[in-house]
Amino acid sequence: MVRRSKEDALATRNSLLDAAERVFLAQGVAGTSLNDIAVAAGTTRGAIYWHFQDKADLFNAMMDRVVMPLQIAMESVDGGGDADPLPHLKEALRQAMHQTVADPQTRRVFEVATHKVEYVDSLCAIRERHVQMRNGATGHFRKALLRSAAVRGVRLPVPATVAAQGLHALVDGLIQDWLLDPGAFDLEATGPKAVETYLRGLGLS
Repeated sequence: MVRRSKEDALATRNSLLDAAERVFLAQGVAGTSLNDIAVAAGTTRGAIYWHFQDKADLFNAMMDRVVMPLQIAMESVDGGGDADPLPHLKEALRQAMHQTVADPQTRRVFEVATHKVEYVDSLCAIRERHVQMRNGATGHFRKALLRSAAVRGVRLPVPATVAAQGLHALVDGLIQDWLLDPGAFDLEATGPKAVETYLRGLGLS
C-alpha cells in the first residue's frame, strides 16, 4: 500500500510538470496560475501545494527534468588536462544545437525558459537560476579557451572572460533566434559554422 501511494504521488507530480510545460508554453509563466496547471493536469491546487512550494518551485522542478543544451556543453568541457579542449567544446556545442532541434521536450522547456518568462517579483528565483546557468557556462568556456590557447601557443586577442561571454552570447542567441522562427534557418548547419568563425577570430582555428 505504501509503495502504491508513493507511485501515485510520483505519477501526480509528473502529471503536474507535464501540464506546466504545456500551459507555460501557451500562456507564459507570469500569465499562468497554479489553478490553470491543476485544471490542465486534472487535479486540484491542493495537489500542487503538496508537491511544490509555489510557481517558481514548480518551474524549477520542470527545468530539472531536462538537461538543457548549454548545460551539456559546459559539463563536457572542463578545460583541464594536457589535451586541447577545443575539439570537445565544438562537439559539445554541436550536440547542444542538435538536442534543441531533435528533442521535443528540450525544445519546449528551453522555449518556456527563454521566451515565456517575465522577471516579476514572484519569479525572482527563476531569474537567479538563469544568471547561475549563464555564469556557469561562461566560466567553463573561459577555462576551455584559455587552455586551448596555451596548448596552441597563441594569445587570445581579448581577455578570456570577454571571449567566453561572446561565445555564450553567440550560441545562446542562435538557439533563441531559431526558437522564434525554426523555419528561418537550419540551426544544426548554421550554428557550428558560426562557432567556427568566432573561434577563428580568436586565433583558435
